[in-house]
Amino acid sequence: MKKIYDIESAPEGRANGISLQLAAKQQQEGLGATLTEEEKNKIIDKAAKAVADFLDALGVDWKHDPNCRDTPVRVAKSYVNDFWRGRFEPAPEITTFPNDEACYDGMVFEGGIPVQSMCSHHLCNISGKAHIAYIPGTQGKVIGLSKLNRIVEHFSRRATIQEELTTAIHAAVSKVCEGNQGVAVMIEGTHACVACRGVRHEGSTMVTSKISGDFMNESQTRAEFYAFVNRMKKQND
Repeated sequence: MKKIYDIESAPEGRANGISLQLAAKQQQEGLGATLTEEEKNKIIDKAAKAVADFLDALGVDWKHDPNCRDTPVRVAKSYVNDFWRGRFEPAPEITTFPNDEACYDGMVFEGGIPVQSMCSHHLCNISGKAHIAYIPGTQGKVIGLSKLNRIVEHFSRRATIQEELTTAIHAAVSKVCEGNQGVAVMIEGTHACVACRGVRHEGSTMVTSKISGDFMNESQTRAEFYAFVNRMKKQND
């Protein structure tokens, strides 16, 4: 069954939540409402003017610099269509399957899911990998595998902190995989704000995790999850 789940956990308008424009439209038309290209272009136009003011404040003569002449529009488009795309699009349709016939009670794991996000403190890039596992209930739901990727992509394409991103993905997977016996999410992220400012250290990695159910209560299940993560990392080395 394919449907749009209400998986948003952050307050509307926050950098890690959906935009106020999309929130207003969904309140009028329902959860699956989307912004039209015209509505997105209005946001881009308004944002481009703000970027131009920002460059002016920094003393950039962008209007006469051939490399920066179109920068305000480029930046605005990048945020709406790429960097913060998850704020301007509804949650993806998720395909789930009943587990009552298979009665699978083992772990479902997918690792190495690409993460491209942005730190809400300095608006610098966060890049890394997400690892997700869940244990379906025998009378619960199994999620289409690629939908885990879509959930990660949906929440990553915003400004957030890694702790919030980890929690948001965990909550979404737990909600979609109805009747699950536990969910585990780990994110390994490299933060440009650490490499480019402040301490200026390259190569450091931040690891966050959120576990629940059997992953929290059963040490063997938890160890199995981390063993899968380590196995995947060794394969990619």
